[in-house]
Amino acid sequence: MDLPDKLYYRTGEIAKYFAVNASLIRYWEKEFGFVLKPKKNAKGERLYTKKDLEQFRLIFHLVKEKGFTLEGAKKKIRTSRQKINKNLSVIDRLNHIKAELEKIKENL
Repeated sequence: MDLPDKLYYRTGEIAKYFAVNASLIRYWEKEFGFVLKPKKNAKGERLYTKKDLEQFRLIFHLVKEKGFTLEGAKKKIRTSRQKINKNLSVIDRLNHIKAELEKIKENL
């Protein structure tokens, strides 16, 4: 699922994108408050920006894909956020290339 290009995303949209429960998104917001600071509308609903989405991607990668504990992920983010973001960018590009190559293979 790709998220549409817009200014703000709701908790449910982020949860669907990462295939997790909305409660996990709220929990990560609480645990990683030093990098996640969503705005809230008049109803109190959380509104996440693209920057927040990138931070969720970083947290998801460390916790769900790499198996870090929450404390380990916090420490890693504090000490080497730039390097991890660069690695994630490369991984995303490689996944995109892989998907394109698989499409080409199907068409042969």
